[in-house]
Amino acid sequence: MGNQVVITVGTLILLLTGLLLGYVLSQLVLGFLGFNLLTFFGTLSLILIFGTLYYVLFWQLRRQTPTSSFRGEIPNQVEESASDSYLKNRLIARLSGDTAAAERLVEQAKENYPGMPENWYCERVLDDLERDRR
Repeated sequence: MGNQVVITVGTLILLLTGLLLGYVLSQLVLGFLGFNLLTFFGTLSLILIFGTLYYVLFWQLRRQTPTSSFRGEIPNQVEESASDSYLKNRLIARLSGDTAAAERLVEQAKENYPGMPENWYCERVLDDLERDRR
């Protein structure tokens, strides 16, 4: 909901600023508005506002839609979740497909070592299983 409000308000302000900028520039070009320090700074401020809102609005839209993975870039979250699923699959395979046991071991590791990343727990359990196997 918060992103939609930012996008809607930003779009409205961008539209109004663009219209005002277009009007001021057309009046300057047609000669109906005299060019002085006030019109120069007013036009400059409208251009800065328009550019800033344009940048912020499309940055917000880009942040909201996960399109970066389609351009060949892999976001950190996707990379980490792929690593997590790989480690979980390795753990389940090590336990001969017993997912309940894998979940119990990961939960136990979470209780013993709170505050670590998810893939750390899987690595820890895998290391413990390897150590116990020797």
